[in-house]
Amino acid sequence: MTGSEGMRNVVLLSHSGAGKTSLTEAALFATKAITRLGRVDEGTTTSDYEPEEIKRHISISLSPVPCHWQGTKINLIDTPGYLDFLGEVVAGMRVAEAALVVVCAASGVEVGTELVWGYAEEAKLPRLIIVNKMDRENADFFRTLEQIQASFGKRCLPLQLPIGAQDNFRGIIDLIQRQAHDSDPGAAIPQSMEDQVDSFRERLVEAAAEQADDLVTKYLEGEALSPEEIGRGLKLGILSGKIVPVLAGSALKGIGISQLLGAVVDYLPSPQDMGAVKVVTPDGRVEEVKPSPGEPLAAVVFKTSADPYVGKLTCFRVYSGSIYSNSQVFNATRGQVERIGQLMLLRGKMQEPVSELVAGDIGAVAKLSVTATGDTLSSKERPWLLPAPRFPPPIYRKAIHPKTKADLDKLGSALLRLAEEDPTLQVVRDPDTGETVLCGLGDAHLEITAEKLQRKFGVEVILSLPKVAYKETISVPVKAEYKHKKQTGGHGQYGHVFLELEPLPRGSGVEFGERIVGGTVPKNYIPAVEKGVYEAAQEGVLARYPVTDVRATLYDGSYHVVDSSDISFKIAGAQAFKKGLSQGQPVLLEPIMKLKVIVPEGFTGDIMSDLNAKQARVQGMYPEGAFNVIEAEVPMAEVLNYAIDLRSLTQGRGRYTMEFSHYEEVPAHLAQRIMESREKERS
Repeated sequence: MTGSEGMRNVVLLSHSGAGKTSLTEAALFATKAITRLGRVDEGTTTSDYEPEEIKRHISISLSPVPCHWQGTKINLIDTPGYLDFLGEVVAGMRVAEAALVVVCAASGVEVGTELVWGYAEEAKLPRLIIVNKMDRENADFFRTLEQIQASFGKRCLPLQLPIGAQDNFRGIIDLIQRQAHDSDPGAAIPQSMEDQVDSFRERLVEAAAEQADDLVTKYLEGEALSPEEIGRGLKLGILSGKIVPVLAGSALKGIGISQLLGAVVDYLPSPQDMGAVKVVTPDGRVEEVKPSPGEPLAAVVFKTSADPYVGKLTCFRVYSGSIYSNSQVFNATRGQVERIGQLMLLRGKMQEPVSELVAGDIGAVAKLSVTATGDTLSSKERPWLLPAPRFPPPIYRKAIHPKTKADLDKLGSALLRLAEEDPTLQVVRDPDTGETVLCGLGDAHLEITAEKLQRKFGVEVILSLPKVAYKETISVPVKAEYKHKKQTGGHGQYGHVFLELEPLPRGSGVEFGERIVGGTVPKNYIPAVEKGVYEAAQEGVLARYPVTDVRATLYDGSYHVVDSSDISFKIAGAQAFKKGLSQGQPVLLEPIMKLKVIVPEGFTGDIMSDLNAKQARVQGMYPEGAFNVIEAEVPMAEVLNYAIDLRSLTQGRGRYTMEFSHYEEVPAHLAQRIMESREKERS
């Protein structure tokens, strides 16, 4: 059993298509964890095994894949590069001590690279960069290195240089050892590269020397640092974030993979290197605990998978203590005991049973009853809590409609299972429109969720833009009278009411009051009038949208000793209310959203123009680092597709949050169009 000092938990981060999955596959093959090298375009890789991933040739879920190199256990966590699946990246980063940022040698630093770098920076993750796809057409290590240094700083220093490029890429040069790793075993450093090697090595040695007093003294005195001393300085620099080594390789050709794994083992931190883990006690105190198997248990759940056959599969990372198969643990988040069955290591869809997982390791267990993503598993005696991953809030909404009655019956429970699996997915029922709305991070995210519903649970659905919850109100006070009189054989019906309707401030809803004097409407009939008013308020007179922000006051009426009844007064109340609505200069109201857009400075003008076209009112703008934050109020109808609009306007560099603010009157020219469209919809 490897102790936590002999482990590395490394999350792979990049823009979509830079080759994380191929790199993971190459690492598994190099460490003999697999015997056959899979390919993304053939759908045969270990970490992309879901049908949706194979079909699209992209990663959709994170995938922990353990392997061993030089006596060290490396848990590589392959994550999606596509921004719609950012939740998976956040979960992977939560349980890693370090990051491997993958950059394509042909495409260079892309939007996704900048975004994941920002997240790694925020999490203070030590990291390595690998310039992958050196065998690709247009691959250029030195051009890519310039882009990396321009984007992320001069602390990004080559640890290796490539030998050749594109079709001629055949190996790498280790700058610390001054050694060539070529397809030809006896190869030396090409003579044409000697000066380049010396120049880059000197910068690397200088940066390593600056990390420790004894090394800087030796360096300044003109003494040569040994490879071990350079390595020690590098590790210190990587741990503090002052140095980010840049490596080169090709996952498809398997070149540079052994050296990459060696760098992960030599330079990236183990759980022990990261020091004590902070836990929160039941009384809210923060304590520190060693990442040691001998300590009490503290493990965080970072992913839950819903499988219709196996049931729920829970992935967790152990931070302290040990967890055993066929035992019991305490879910400190829920305050309940959980029965642990067979523990397992996951490698793609392969599950390897294990009897125990110790501090620092990552594993999974099936069929937990109450545990969800973000929960902490601990001991009942020490119910410690660990911080949960902070997932981005869902921002893109689509209405979800079942195709058939059978689909409707299964939809609710299937959506619940998928939302449990993916914390960036939210299912809400819109009380105003009656629609079930699926909220996620983007179009592809929701499309793939719909595919999963069909594949995993046999539920077919149609996704559409959600309806806008318009409302109606009046703009002037008005008085209305209605007499309900009906004579049939036996008892007739009689109810007579006078209502006063007045507009209320936005957000007040519908209110009912009475000021009956002299018993013109007996007290026992007033609740019936109130009921009639509230029922009539469900449908307005303009386009049959719900009514809001109106106070209806019953101030007079009359009754019949024999013919009056609850139903008569309910009908009279409803009809008087409708009559009052028609006379009170009714208007349509629309929901206004509070929008906060964060964009690089260069895109600010485009965003402002687009917001103006969407009838937005910009409330303010302020800088935040290299970004501008724009705050605006905008009609909901204009921003139903804003996730897609913003991505296209900013090449994926912008992000936003949006929440409901208030209701506001619809401009007259738009109100007419909405009413016509509503009429067609209802006919």
